[in-house]
Amino acid sequence: MGSFFAELARQASANARREVEAYAREIAEFGFLDTNSRARAETLEYSLWLRRRTVELSPDNGELTDADLHYIAAIGESRAAAGMSLDARQRVLRLHTSLMLREINEATDAQHGVGVGVGVGELMRMMHWFAPQGERGIRAYSQGFVTALRHRLPYVEQAALLARSLLKGDPISADLAAALGMELPERCAVAVIRVPDRPVGDRDLESEIETLVKTHRAPITWWPGKGSRSGELIAIIPIPPATPPTSSTAELAQPHSAPDPVSDLVRDFAQALSRPCAAGTATSSLSEVADALDLARRISRAAPLRRASARLRPHTVSDVFVELAVADAPFVDGWLHAVARSLQPGPDLVVTLDAYYRHDMHRGATAAALNVHPRTLDYRLRRTQELTGIDPSSTRGVRILSSAVTRRLSETWH
Repeated sequence: MGSFFAELARQASANARREVEAYAREIAEFGFLDTNSRARAETLEYSLWLRRRTVELSPDNGELTDADLHYIAAIGESRAAAGMSLDARQRVLRLHTSLMLREINEATDAQHGVGVGVGVGELMRMMHWFAPQGERGIRAYSQGFVTALRHRLPYVEQAALLARSLLKGDPISADLAAALGMELPERCAVAVIRVPDRPVGDRDLESEIETLVKTHRAPITWWPGKGSRSGELIAIIPIPPATPPTSSTAELAQPHSAPDPVSDLVRDFAQALSRPCAAGTATSSLSEVADALDLARRISRAAPLRRASARLRPHTVSDVFVELAVADAPFVDGWLHAVARSLQPGPDLVVTLDAYYRHDMHRGATAAALNVHPRTLDYRLRRTQELTGIDPSSTRGVRILSSAVTRRLSETWH
């Protein structure tokens, strides 16, 4: 064994202790190591074992054995069974990798300090071993972690973890998907259903989400909002391969209609919710779902709140691109708010204009949707012009009033 590997072996015990201390100091979920001597000893034993196996295998580029991988998986399983979160797991893996690289540098510096040169060959052998075997070890650890989650968590909570891991780009998502029997597609649609408020008497939210997960077989999670009953339902829905992509990134040019699986899920949730909600969706490759989430969330906040109906569908950029731009221009948004306020003295003018524009300004269809006589509709349109000075049937009226109505119905003005 070369001097470099001998130095790593000599420092293995000290380095293992340093790692355990770093876990207790930097990761809140490892705080128990300061009070639980048995757990601390077990963690130290595992850290020391990893370093000794590294020194034994790396000089000759030996692979971790099946027994080694089984032991690593068992550690991952035991930590998940004890309640470790996915975030803590990620921090553990990052911290361990960082410390191991630091130890390699320290062993190199120590040999230079005593006048012993570390051969380039030794360092190359170590790095050639470290990357692939480290990846195999992390994979085994993650598989053990997921094994425990399958036994500890209900199906719906596993689906929520999968959704959150995909949005964070966590590689464990592949193992979580396999455990749930879900395939990770190349492309997907991210749907955000905004729920401003849910009365206390509503059905249990977890039951509603569980039904959605089992019916649509998609990663779904609930993100609470500022209010105790507000929040967002976030779903990542596979797009069938036959659906042609519209862009290589989270789309800025959306198709007019969302994919059917997305519309079906939105309608199912809205029906179960029995409350007005607003849905936005954006499609992307699986690697860019975080960007798609940001866009879908912005769309949902610009979209009008609707009750469940056969016409309910998630909005895309093409539906609310004006409102998205207006929301980012406070001066323009304030002006539109004033236009909307001028409609308040009229009889149901906001609802009337909303129906009017959603039915492409067809008088008969609009009157039928509102359940009023066409002459009543004509009166309301004239009243709109009297109050705003804008003809709702003109090009200017469509541009201004449709945006003002949509912003008003989104309930994002305060």
